[in-house]
Amino acid sequence: MAKGTTAEPLDITPGEGEHCSTGHHLCMPEDSRKRAARRLAIARGHLESIRRSLEDPDVYCVDVLRQIKAVQGALDGAAAVVLRGHLEAHVATAATRGDEKAIVDELMDVFKYV
Repeated sequence: MAKGTTAEPLDITPGEGEHCSTGHHLCMPEDSRKRAARRLAIARGHLESIRRSLEDPDVYCVDVLRQIKAVQGALDGAAAVVLRGHLEAHVATAATRGDEKAIVDELMDVFKYV
């Protein structure tokens, strides 16, 4: 892939009762969605705690840093859940769909963010 270009996202939208494995848009498995959403809710709670603590003139800087690290961990965890779901549902099945090259191009782009 040329520098500055990105792979076209594949569209694999499942029909009723169908698994995400056909078409061109890659959907995230429901379990992955729920686990990622849970981790993001945790991150949001930590962020709100940080925001409130900064309103306190007596807040200890190390406590704020600890909370920031917790948010980063929750975000990293959510990213790992999404990536694993993508790998299991779409990358592992690329050969059966015949879109191995498109998946490889997409993953090369994804690795910029992980």
